[in-house]
Amino acid sequence: MRRIWSAMASAVAAGYVLLQLLGRRAGSTQDERQQRLPGDELVPRPQIVTDYAVTFEVASVDIWPWLTQMGWHLGGYYTPTWVDRLLFPDSWSSLDHLDPVLVRDLHAGNVIPDGPSGTAWFVVEEADAPRSLVLHSTTHVPAGWREKFGVSIDWTWCFQVIDLPGSRARVHLRVRGRMAPRWFAWIYQALIIPADYVMALGMLRGIAKRAETHAPPRRSGRIPYAPPTEVTM
Repeated sequence: MRRIWSAMASAVAAGYVLLQLLGRRAGSTQDERQQRLPGDELVPRPQIVTDYAVTFEVASVDIWPWLTQMGWHLGGYYTPTWVDRLLFPDSWSSLDHLDPVLVRDLHAGNVIPDGPSGTAWFVVEEADAPRSLVLHSTTHVPAGWREKFGVSIDWTWCFQVIDLPGSRARVHLRVRGRMAPRWFAWIYQALIIPADYVMALGMLRGIAKRAETHAPPRRSGRIPYAPPTEVTM
Protein backbone atom coordinates (compact mmCIF):
# COMPACT_ATOMS: atom_id res chain seq x y z
CA MET A 1 0.00 0.00 0.00
CA ARG A 2 2.86 2.34 0.82
CA ARG A 3 4.34 1.75 -2.62
CA ILE A 4 1.01 2.49 -4.26
CA TRP A 5 0.66 5.79 -2.40
CA SER A 6 4.25 6.67 -3.24
CA ALA A 7 3.67 5.95 -6.93
CA MET A 8 0.50 8.02 -6.92
CA ALA A 9 2.27 10.92 -5.22
CA SER A 10 5.06 10.76 -7.80
CA ALA A 11 2.56 10.73 -10.66
CA VAL A 12 0.73 13.75 -9.23
CA ALA A 13 3.99 15.64 -8.75
CA ALA A 14 5.14 14.83 -12.29
CA GLY A 15 1.76 15.93 -13.66
CA TYR A 16 1.94 19.21 -11.76
CA VAL A 17 5.46 19.93 -13.06
CA LEU A 18 4.26 19.22 -16.59
CA LEU A 19 1.30 21.60 -16.14
CA GLN A 20 3.69 24.28 -14.86
CA LEU A 21 5.78 23.87 -18.02
CA LEU A 22 2.80 23.79 -20.39
CA GLY A 23 1.22 26.71 -18.53
CA ARG A 24 4.22 28.85 -19.40
CA ARG A 25 4.94 27.95 -23.02
CA ALA A 26 2.31 25.67 -24.60
CA GLY A 27 2.37 25.80 -28.39
CA SER A 28 5.09 28.46 -28.58
CA THR A 29 8.56 28.07 -30.07
CA GLN A 30 11.82 29.15 -28.48
CA ASP A 31 12.12 31.95 -31.05
CA GLU A 32 8.64 33.20 -30.17
CA ARG A 33 9.43 33.17 -26.46
CA GLN A 34 12.62 35.17 -27.01
CA GLN A 35 10.99 37.69 -29.34
CA ARG A 36 10.22 41.17 -28.04
CA LEU A 37 6.51 41.97 -28.41
CA PRO A 38 4.49 45.20 -28.22
CA GLY A 39 3.60 46.02 -24.62
CA ASP A 40 6.60 44.23 -23.05
CA GLU A 41 7.79 47.59 -21.74
CA LEU A 42 4.60 48.09 -19.70
CA VAL A 43 5.70 45.48 -17.15
CA PRO A 44 9.50 45.88 -17.30
CA ARG A 45 10.40 43.47 -14.45
CA PRO A 46 7.79 40.70 -14.63
CA GLN A 47 7.70 37.89 -12.12
CA ILE A 48 5.66 35.82 -14.57
CA VAL A 49 5.87 35.52 -18.35
CA THR A 50 3.83 33.00 -20.32
CA ASP A 51 3.72 32.42 -24.07
CA TYR A 52 1.09 30.48 -26.00
CA ALA A 53 0.78 30.12 -29.75
CA VAL A 54 -1.56 28.46 -32.24
CA THR A 55 -1.53 28.30 -36.05
CA PHE A 56 -4.86 29.30 -37.60
CA GLU A 57 -6.12 28.12 -40.99
CA VAL A 58 -7.37 31.63 -41.77
CA ALA A 59 -5.69 34.98 -42.37
CA SER A 60 -5.26 37.75 -39.80
CA VAL A 61 -8.18 39.79 -41.16
CA ASP A 62 -10.49 36.89 -40.30
CA ILE A 63 -9.08 36.63 -36.76
CA TRP A 64 -9.07 40.28 -35.72
CA PRO A 65 -12.86 40.77 -35.35
CA TRP A 66 -12.97 37.92 -32.82
CA LEU A 67 -10.45 39.77 -30.68
CA THR A 68 -12.39 43.02 -30.84
CA GLN A 69 -15.67 41.56 -29.55
CA MET A 70 -14.04 39.85 -26.57
CA GLY A 71 -15.25 40.68 -23.09
CA TRP A 72 -17.55 39.89 -20.19
CA HIS A 73 -21.18 39.73 -21.39
CA LEU A 74 -19.92 40.62 -24.87
CA GLY A 75 -18.45 37.92 -27.08
CA GLY A 76 -16.85 36.16 -24.13
CA TYR A 77 -13.30 34.80 -24.17
CA TYR A 78 -13.91 31.68 -26.30
CA THR A 79 -12.74 29.29 -23.58
CA PRO A 80 -14.22 25.77 -23.45
CA THR A 81 -17.86 25.70 -22.34
CA TRP A 82 -17.09 23.56 -19.29
CA VAL A 83 -14.48 26.13 -18.17
CA ASP A 84 -17.03 28.94 -18.47
CA ARG A 85 -19.61 27.00 -16.48
CA LEU A 86 -17.21 25.80 -13.79
CA LEU A 87 -15.07 28.90 -13.20
CA PHE A 88 -17.23 31.76 -14.47
CA PRO A 89 -20.85 30.75 -13.76
CA ASP A 90 -22.05 34.38 -13.72
CA SER A 91 -20.69 35.04 -17.19
CA TRP A 92 -22.53 34.32 -20.41
CA SER A 93 -21.30 31.64 -22.77
CA SER A 94 -18.88 32.67 -25.48
CA LEU A 95 -20.46 33.47 -28.83
CA ASP A 96 -19.77 31.09 -31.69
CA HIS A 97 -20.38 33.80 -34.28
CA LEU A 98 -19.50 37.43 -34.83
CA ASP A 99 -22.08 39.99 -33.78
CA PRO A 100 -21.79 43.18 -35.89
CA VAL A 101 -23.05 45.18 -32.90
CA LEU A 102 -20.27 43.86 -30.65
CA VAL A 103 -17.36 43.96 -33.10
CA ARG A 104 -15.43 47.11 -32.18
CA ASP A 105 -12.95 49.46 -33.83
CA LEU A 106 -10.56 49.32 -30.89
CA HIS A 107 -8.26 52.20 -29.99
CA ALA A 108 -5.91 52.97 -27.11
CA GLY A 109 -7.94 53.80 -24.01
CA ASN A 110 -10.90 51.58 -24.85
CA VAL A 111 -12.09 49.30 -22.05
CA ILE A 112 -12.74 45.56 -22.31
CA PRO A 113 -14.75 44.35 -19.28
CA ASP A 114 -13.66 41.15 -17.56
CA GLY A 115 -16.30 40.97 -14.83
CA PRO A 116 -19.34 42.74 -13.43
CA SER A 117 -19.20 46.54 -13.58
CA GLY A 118 -16.43 47.98 -11.45
CA THR A 119 -14.69 44.69 -10.67
CA ALA A 120 -12.13 43.88 -13.39
CA TRP A 121 -11.34 45.18 -16.84
CA PHE A 122 -8.58 45.60 -19.40
CA VAL A 123 -7.54 48.87 -20.99
CA VAL A 124 -6.39 48.78 -24.62
CA GLU A 125 -2.82 50.09 -24.79
CA GLU A 126 -2.27 49.38 -28.48
CA ALA A 127 -4.53 48.21 -31.29
CA ASP A 128 -2.74 47.77 -34.60
CA ALA A 129 -5.33 45.95 -36.68
CA PRO A 130 -4.98 43.16 -37.66
CA ARG A 131 -1.47 42.59 -36.32
CA SER A 132 -1.32 43.26 -32.59
CA LEU A 133 -3.53 44.00 -29.60
CA VAL A 134 -2.08 44.94 -26.21
CA LEU A 135 -4.31 44.87 -23.11
CA HIS A 136 -3.28 46.16 -19.68
CA SER A 137 -4.86 45.69 -16.26
CA THR A 138 -4.24 46.54 -12.62
CA THR A 139 -7.76 45.50 -11.57
CA HIS A 140 -7.58 41.71 -11.46
CA VAL A 141 -7.38 41.37 -7.68
CA PRO A 142 -9.83 39.29 -5.60
CA ALA A 143 -12.55 41.44 -4.02
CA GLY A 144 -11.35 43.06 -0.79
CA TRP A 145 -7.76 41.82 -1.03
CA ARG A 146 -6.36 45.18 -2.11
CA GLU A 147 -7.67 46.91 1.01
CA LYS A 148 -7.18 44.01 3.45
CA PHE A 149 -3.82 42.62 2.34
CA GLY A 150 -2.30 45.37 0.17
CA VAL A 151 -2.42 43.10 -2.88
CA SER A 152 -1.68 44.54 -6.33
CA ILE A 153 -1.23 43.22 -9.84
CA ASP A 154 0.10 44.79 -13.02
CA TRP A 155 -0.22 42.61 -16.08
CA THR A 156 -0.52 42.67 -19.85
CA TRP A 157 -1.86 40.48 -22.60
CA CYS A 158 -0.35 40.85 -26.06
CA PHE A 159 -1.94 39.14 -29.05
CA GLN A 160 0.41 39.15 -32.02
CA VAL A 161 -1.02 37.90 -35.32
CA ILE A 162 1.39 37.07 -38.14
CA ASP A 163 0.17 36.04 -41.58
CA LEU A 164 1.64 32.88 -43.08
CA PRO A 165 1.62 31.58 -46.67
CA GLY A 166 -1.59 29.94 -47.80
CA SER A 167 -4.05 32.27 -46.03
CA ARG A 168 -2.95 31.05 -42.62
CA ALA A 169 -1.80 32.94 -39.53
CA ARG A 170 0.13 32.41 -36.34
CA VAL A 171 -1.37 33.87 -33.16
CA HIS A 172 1.00 34.39 -30.24
CA LEU A 173 -0.36 35.37 -26.82
CA ARG A 174 2.09 36.64 -24.23
CA VAL A 175 1.09 37.40 -20.64
CA ARG A 176 3.44 39.41 -18.40
CA GLY A 177 2.69 40.11 -14.77
CA ARG A 178 4.07 41.57 -11.59
CA MET A 179 2.33 41.16 -8.23
CA ALA A 180 2.72 42.21 -4.62
CA PRO A 181 3.16 41.05 -1.93
CA ARG A 182 5.42 38.18 -2.89
CA TRP A 183 3.06 35.56 -1.46
CA PHE A 184 0.40 36.69 -3.92
CA ALA A 185 2.84 36.04 -6.78
CA TRP A 186 3.49 32.57 -5.33
CA ILE A 187 -0.25 31.83 -5.32
CA TYR A 188 -0.51 32.97 -8.95
CA GLN A 189 2.45 30.83 -9.97
CA ALA A 190 1.19 27.79 -8.07
CA LEU A 191 -2.46 27.89 -9.18
CA ILE A 192 -3.07 30.18 -12.14
CA ILE A 193 -0.19 29.17 -14.39
CA PRO A 194 -1.23 25.49 -14.54
CA ALA A 195 -4.86 26.55 -15.05
CA ASP A 196 -3.82 28.87 -17.87
CA TYR A 197 -2.73 25.86 -19.89
CA VAL A 198 -6.43 25.09 -20.18
CA MET A 199 -7.81 28.63 -20.23
CA ALA A 200 -5.34 30.61 -22.35
CA LEU A 201 -4.57 27.86 -24.84
CA GLY A 202 -8.27 26.96 -24.84
CA MET A 203 -9.08 30.57 -25.71
CA LEU A 204 -6.73 30.57 -28.71
CA ARG A 205 -8.08 27.24 -29.92
CA GLY A 206 -11.62 28.52 -29.39
CA ILE A 207 -10.93 31.55 -31.56
CA ALA A 208 -9.35 29.34 -34.21
CA LYS A 209 -12.33 27.00 -34.29
CA ARG A 210 -14.76 29.89 -34.66
CA ALA A 211 -12.77 31.84 -37.22
CA GLU A 212 -12.17 28.77 -39.36
CA THR A 213 -15.89 27.95 -39.41
CA HIS A 214 -16.72 31.22 -41.22
CA ALA A 215 -20.17 31.38 -39.63
CA PRO A 216 -22.14 34.35 -40.98
CA PRO A 217 -22.33 37.32 -38.58
CA ARG A 218 -25.64 37.83 -36.85
CA ARG A 219 -27.00 39.75 -33.90
CA SER A 220 -26.95 38.05 -30.53
CA GLY A 221 -29.13 40.50 -28.62
CA ARG A 222 -26.24 41.41 -26.33
CA ILE A 223 -25.72 45.09 -25.58
CA PRO A 224 -22.43 46.74 -26.61
CA TYR A 225 -20.17 47.85 -23.77
CA ALA A 226 -20.59 51.58 -23.17
CA PRO A 227 -18.67 52.90 -20.14
CA PRO A 228 -19.24 56.49 -19.00
CA THR A 229 -15.68 57.33 -20.09
CA GLU A 230 -12.77 55.46 -21.54
CA VAL A 231 -9.67 55.41 -19.36
CA THR A 232 -5.92 55.04 -19.55
CA MET A 233 -3.58 53.34 -17.12
